[in-house]
Amino acid sequence: MSRSAKYLLDTHVFLWLIEGGRSLKNKAVFETAAFMGNLLISPVTYWEVGMLASRHRINLKMPYQEWIEQSMKAPGLSLIELSARIAFEASYLPGKLHGDPADRILIATARIKSLTLATRDDKILAYSKQGYVNAIAC
Repeated sequence: MSRSAKYLLDTHVFLWLIEGGRSLKNKAVFETAAFMGNLLISPVTYWEVGMLASRHRINLKMPYQEWIEQSMKAPGLSLIELSARIAFEASYLPGKLHGDPADRILIATARIKSLTLATRDDKILAYSKQGYVNAIAC
């Protein structure tokens, strides 16, 4: 893992960093990446957090709009653009992968932007082992 590597955070990893909770493997890697401004979030992550909150599957510590504004101020974190190219890539990912649209967009984003996807999702990690995307277990 390079000190200059950039990491795209899967939704659950992002929530753990912002809200606390589960401990992350490779925590020092993410602390260094945050210090260097190398943690990235896709807009689809905010959509997914909103969906989870609206269905009461997660409880945010504040109203959603305020939570978004506060989370965007997290040190070392940047929002990455969701482009038409990423959306198209998500539709035509190689190999076998499940149909979860958020995961597919995150994977496509990591592939196109040459990022490492930080996740604990077994399906994404297995997809990474096939060589289709760079991912790190956390």
